[in-house]
Amino acid sequence: MSDRAPRPTANDNHLLISVFANLEHSPLFALCKRVTDCGCNVAESRVAALGSELSIQVLAQGSWDAIAKLENALAKLDRDGELRLTHFRTSAKPQQVTFLPYVVEVIAADKPGILFQLAEFFANHNISIEQLHSTRYRAMQTGADMFSAQITIGIPNSMHLAALRDDFLEFCDGLNLDAIMDPMKF
Repeated sequence: MSDRAPRPTANDNHLLISVFANLEHSPLFALCKRVTDCGCNVAESRVAALGSELSIQVLAQGSWDAIAKLENALAKLDRDGELRLTHFRTSAKPQQVTFLPYVVEVIAADKPGILFQLAEFFANHNISIEQLHSTRYRAMQTGADMFSAQITIGIPNSMHLAALRDDFLEFCDGLNLDAIMDPMKF
């Protein structure tokens, strides 16, 4: 018997790649081409324009040797220095059968700390934030600075949903946030 973790199965090797680049020079095509050329597959990906930068995150999946080949190919992609690229080996996300997926939407007049307060509420209730997209914008009609967030959360299935929803809506009322919390519909 050994204390070593078992070696992943043939295609159960994962490489998480994060790239930041200038908006005008998206490396998405070049990145996806290298993943494919190395014999890997894109398991998940995210692309977002943040400020004047483009953020790309890719979870590549493949055999151990294909992932090693991809690591070398990424080093070549980053040689010119125009990209800020990091990567590391990881594993697939474990299934969370004890969590219920819910979507939270929040809109409010913008003020410092809204996102922190939302994250703190969920952390205090042991609720995981699975995805989050927030933005600040000006209201078309009034020009007021506004905050908007769409959050996917995982609620433990042992939690009383009506009580949680009441606590959340009371929390939002106290901060003058307009919010909804609904089950995710697939």
